Amino acid sequence: MDEEDLLNRASTAKPKPPTDGAGGGDADDLDAWVKSRQLVKPDNQLDLTEAELSEEITKVLTTTNTNVVHNLVVYSFKEEAYVPLPPAGNTVTLLKFDGNSLHIDSDEAKYQMEESGEIGYPLPAPRYSLMEAEAAPPKTDDGEAGEGGEGEDQEGKEGEEGAEEAEGEEEAEEEAAEEGGEAEEGEKIEEETADAAPAAAAAGGKKRKLINQFNFCERAALTFTNPTRNVDTQTIPPPRSQYGANVLQWVIYDSYAEDFEQQQKERDKKDDKKAQRKDELKMSKQELKAAQAEELNKKYLKCWQILERMINQNIYKDIAHDYRYWEDPADEFRDGEGTLLPLWKFQYERTKKMSVTDVMFNPYYYDLFAVCFGSHDFMKQPSEGSICLFTVKNPSYPDYIIMTESGVMCCDIHPKYPFLVAIGLYDGNVHVYNLKENYREPLYVSMGVGDKHIECVWEIKWGPDMADGEINFYSVSSGGRVFNWVLMQNKLMVTTIITLFLENGIVSGPDGTELRLRSCGSCMKFHPEDPEIFLVGTEEGCIYKCSIAYSSKYLMTYRAHNLSVYRIDFNRFNSNIFISCSGDWRVKIWEDMRSEPLFIFDLGSAVGDVKWAPYSSTVFAAVTNEGKVYVFDLNVNKYKAICIQAVVPKRKNKLTRLSFNEKLPFIIVGDDKGTVTSLKLSPNLRQMVKPPKKQQNLEQSVLQVQKLEKLLSLVRELPEGEIIKDTTTTVQS
Repeated sequence: MDEEDLLNRASTAKPKPPTDGAGGGDADDLDAWVKSRQLVKPDNQLDLTEAELSEEITKVLTTTNTNVVHNLVVYSFKEEAYVPLPPAGNTVTLLKFDGNSLHIDSDEAKYQMEESGEIGYPLPAPRYSLMEAEAAPPKTDDGEAGEGGEGEDQEGKEGEEGAEEAEGEEEAEEEAAEEGGEAEEGEKIEEETADAAPAAAAAGGKKRKLINQFNFCERAALTFTNPTRNVDTQTIPPPRSQYGANVLQWVIYDSYAEDFEQQQKERDKKDDKKAQRKDELKMSKQELKAAQAEELNKKYLKCWQILERMINQNIYKDIAHDYRYWEDPADEFRDGEGTLLPLWKFQYERTKKMSVTDVMFNPYYYDLFAVCFGSHDFMKQPSEGSICLFTVKNPSYPDYIIMTESGVMCCDIHPKYPFLVAIGLYDGNVHVYNLKENYREPLYVSMGVGDKHIECVWEIKWGPDMADGEINFYSVSSGGRVFNWVLMQNKLMVTTIITLFLENGIVSGPDGTELRLRSCGSCMKFHPEDPEIFLVGTEEGCIYKCSIAYSSKYLMTYRAHNLSVYRIDFNRFNSNIFISCSGDWRVKIWEDMRSEPLFIFDLGSAVGDVKWAPYSSTVFAAVTNEGKVYVFDLNVNKYKAICIQAVVPKRKNKLTRLSFNEKLPFIIVGDDKGTVTSLKLSPNLRQMVKPPKKQQNLEQSVLQVQKLEKLLSLVRELPEGEIIKDTTTTVQS
C-alpha cells in the first residue's frame, strides 16, 4: 500500500464523538478504549498555594558522611593520656585488585626485555604479493644484493637453510635485471626491506625459542613424589565350627515342632500385649495420670541423685582425697604398728534406733554396700526392719531403701547377679529383692508356716547354680535347721539340708522315750573351693563341718568356744585355714580336720565379727562390744594386734559387724545405733611380701601362700605328748 493511499484514508475517516468521561477534544481510535483517569486525592494531603507549589527547594549532595563520629578518643599508655583518633575517611573501597601486566612501551617493560634477552611475543610477518616477493631482492648498505646475501649467509647459520636462502636471492637478482620496466615497484620494495633489515639484524643469526606464557609445564616446580604405602589391618577371624548330622524324618518333625512352639509363644506375647493395652484403656484417667506421674518421678529421681552425688563430692572433697590417696607418713617411724583413718559415717534417720545386724560389699560394684538394720536384743525388737544400700559417692543418703515388717538380721548379694539380694528376717521368713525393677516389693517371699524357719534367721548365703540352671540359696536359724531355697517361676521351693543335733544330747522323756536335743545355729560359711562343704556355728559354741550330700552326719566337730559362735570366715589364700569369733572374748584360728586351734587371741570383750583381709594371708580384723577395731598381722606379731583403735564411745555404742573392701584398702564397721563408719588402713596394716632376689617374677598370691605356710609350720610341729594350753591373756586397751 502506497503512502498516498494511506493519506487518502486518513483524510476520509470521520472523527468519533468523545465518550462520557473521556476528557473531550480530538482523540484517536485508541482513546475510545482507554478508561477515564481520575486523580485520587488522599484525605490528609496539605493544601498548598500556587506560590508554595512553584517554590524551588535546592538540595545539595555531598560526599561527607554525617554518621561518622569526629570526637573519638583512645587511651595512650605511652603518653599516659587520652589521644583523639583521626576521623575516618569518606571513601569506601569496593574492589581492590593488584595487576601484574605492564605496557610494552613502558620503561620497566623495556628493562625486563633487555634483561631476559627476549623481544616479547613474535610480530606477524608482513604480507607481500607474489609479484612484490619475486621483485624484492634483499639489499645491503652498499646496494649489492649478491654480496649482501653471501655476507649474510656467512655471518648467519652455516647449514642447509642458509644455502637455500642464498640461491633464492641470486635467482631474484637475475629476474629483477631482466624486468627493467618495473623500476618504481622495486624502489618501494627496497624501502620496505630497508626498514625490516634492522629487525632481522636484531634477531641475530640463531633463532631463539620464545617462552610460551601459557605453557605451565615449563614453569612447574618439581616436588618429591611420596611413595605409595599399603595399610593392612589384621582382625580376629570369626569362629568356625564343622557340623554334620543325619537328616531323618523324626529330626525334621522335631524341628518343625520347635518352630511351631516358638510361633505359639510369639502369638501369646502379642495377645498379652493386646490384653495389656485393653486394660490400660479400661483404666480410669486418674490411674493413668498416677502411672505417668510415677514414671516421670523416676526420671527426675535419677537426675536428683546425680546432682546430690555431685554436691556431696564437693562438700566432702578432702575426705574423698584421703579415701583415695592418703598414706600415713608416720608409719615409717612406727615399728610394726598402724592406724585407721576415719572417713565417712553412713546413717539413715529412720533406722537410728536400730542395730546394724549385717554389712556386705557388693561383689560387682566395689563402692556399693548393703547394711541390715534390726536388733540383737530379743526383749526389745522393733516393729519394722530395713536394708539400705549406700554408696561411697553419696554418704548423706542411701541409694536403695527397703523396709520390712520385721527386723532384718542378715543379707547376701548374688556374686553372679549383683542385683539380686536375699535377706533373712527375725520372724524366720526370707525375702528376695530385685534392685533392677520394683525393689520396694519382694520378688520372692517364703509363704506358710511350714515353708519358713521357726526362729530368727542368722545367716543367708547364695549357692552355686543347680544343674538345671536354677538359682538357690541357703539359710540357717536358731531352730537348728539349714534350708535350701530354690527360686522357681512363681514361688520359693524349700528343702531341709540338715537338722542340727547336739552330740551326746540324748535325753529320756517322761514316758521313757529318748529325745535328741537340737542345736541352735548362729552362723554359716561355705567352703571357697568345695561348694558342697560348709561350716555351721552354734549357740553352744561348737562348729560343725557338714556336707550337702550327708544330712544326718557331721564330717567334723570342733569344740570351739564356750559361748555362741558369731562369725566364721575362710582364709582367702589357703582354704584349709578358717577363723572364728565368739561372745567369750576370743578369736581362734583353725586348720581343717584339726581339733585344736592354731592361734588363740583374747580381746577382752565380746567379739561381734571377724574377717580375713582379701589382700594378705596373715592379716585379719575384728570388732568388739567396747567399740574398738583390732587389726592383726601374724607375720609381724603373733601375740598381739598391730592396731587397736576405738571408733565409737565405749559406754554408749557397741560395734557389731565388719567388712573389708575387695579392691581398696578400707573397711566399714557398724554399731548398735544404726551408724556405719568407714576407715582407711595405713600402709603398715597392708604390707605386701617382697619377693626374694632369685625369684623376682613370683606373683603376690604365691608369695602370700608361702608366707602363711612358713608361719603355720612353726605351730604344727609340736613335741609328742604336748597339749596346747590356753595361755591367752586379755589385751589391755
